[in-house]
Amino acid sequence: MPLNKKMRIIYRQVILEQAANPKNRGRIEDFDHETTVYNPSCGDKIHLTMKISNNKIEKILFEGSGCTISQASASLMTSLITGKSIDEAVKISKMFSDLAIGKKYPEEEIKKLGDAQVLISIMEFPARIKCATLAWWGLDQMLFGRSEGENND
Repeated sequence: MPLNKKMRIIYRQVILEQAANPKNRGRIEDFDHETTVYNPSCGDKIHLTMKISNNKIEKILFEGSGCTISQASASLMTSLITGKSIDEAVKISKMFSDLAIGKKYPEEEIKKLGDAQVLISIMEFPARIKCATLAWWGLDQMLFGRSEGENND
């Protein structure tokens, strides 16, 4: 569904704010999981560290460099996933990935993405999908035990 002009402006502002003032930037020293993901088409790189306790994501931080969209997406994803159970994180990540490839979800389900909903607007621009999904690929690698670089393109 195409976005109206007002919504595009709001979404752009959220993405720019998240990229300029990212949440959860850093590195966890006593992490349980870590991965580094790359977007070779534009040079984005995100390193994620995650600490899990009692089947909940206690903390997830990112470091890296890249375009505004990749950095905003990492900030939004880490904010959304912190405090969630592993099962909740898997469901949210699957929904985000499905939306990236054009699958439809009911509006009430999409609301579970919180501020990360703004990234759905990026899906209108195929060249930017990898930028928006990069951090989420890293989350999947950590949750599902994939090797670094696997399913990275």
